[in-house]
Amino acid sequence: MGTSPAAADAALVRRRLDRLREAADHAGVAATVVTPGSDLRYLLGLSGSSFERLTCLVVPTDGASPVFVSPALEYAGLTGLGLEGLGVDVRTWVDGEDPYALALAGIATDRVAVSDLTPALHAFRLREAGATHQVLAGPILRELRMRKDPAELEQLRLAGAAIDRVHARVGEWLQPGRTEAEVGADIAAAIVEEGHALADFVIVASGPNAASPHHSLSDRVIERGELVVVDIGGPLTSGYNSDCTRTYAAGLAPARDIACAYAALQAAQEAAVVAVRPGVTCEAIDEAARAVLRESGLDRYFIHRTGHGIGLDVHEEPYIVAGSNLPLEPGITFSVEPGVYVPGEWGARIEDIVAVTETGVERLNNRPRDLIVV
Repeated sequence: MGTSPAAADAALVRRRLDRLREAADHAGVAATVVTPGSDLRYLLGLSGSSFERLTCLVVPTDGASPVFVSPALEYAGLTGLGLEGLGVDVRTWVDGEDPYALALAGIATDRVAVSDLTPALHAFRLREAGATHQVLAGPILRELRMRKDPAELEQLRLAGAAIDRVHARVGEWLQPGRTEAEVGADIAAAIVEEGHALADFVIVASGPNAASPHHSLSDRVIERGELVVVDIGGPLTSGYNSDCTRTYAAGLAPARDIACAYAALQAAQEAAVVAVRPGVTCEAIDEAARAVLRESGLDRYFIHRTGHGIGLDVHEEPYIVAGSNLPLEPGITFSVEPGVYVPGEWGARIEDIVAVTETGVERLNNRPRDLIVV
């Protein structure tokens, strides 16, 4: 476990806890239990993962003091959270005690929302301790986390600029005769050099591998004239993530038919970005990209959603996909990343992170989207 800069902003923590209570009240739940992960980092600035010992934040909807439960051996390193000054009831426990009963003591448990990625080990023990009617807290927390505040947007701008600097350097490493893994190792190092805490993912997919959207790295040697999809990203120290994809041609421009298909993909990505504005639904953005590819006869090769939300998680709400009638609002951030994947032959993808503004859209990635020969 560790703390992030958000932990020092008491006013921000109070505001987010108040918003959580309001959303929980609207959802008809008595309390929300949040275990370690991005939700807890959002609320308290506490980073880390769940282990076999229970750590959680319990927020009663009725306005009673939130409860933070932690193993005593862990809490010794968390004094920087300043929870007591925020009116949070800190309850520590030692091995041999029942942390689940401790977490729920004095709290209404008739309907409890539990964060989505809570391990079953803890969810079941909470049920045995009295939280018998559990629902997922994701829909409640989504209402808070989807709309980024100005500080969050600035972190995402910084993340976007940092990953743009890496893409600007791809020509240093992406060369025919090198393997995907060799190129990927250089890119991973640059992601950290350019300001990220770590390289969370590095996709270098060449030739037929580019037809697999989630191909990672292999020992395949990149050949002259092949398309290479480079999809990379990671978190800043603040926890906010980058995610950007560009497609490159290795040493030689591709054949005319591939170049024409790529031009259609570029037009599809542009159409989807231009369509972004408040009030437009997520599925309408997906359709804006898909319609352009349909006109070019390429829609059958576009085999995934157009985008995903991004923030403290690389993939979070909202999802830009058919069937989602969620209207966009200012502060919502997500990827726009249509792709064309011809099985066994080649693939291409263009991805930018965008933010919905009061009047339209702001791109958080600004590298050229043309098919670049390196």
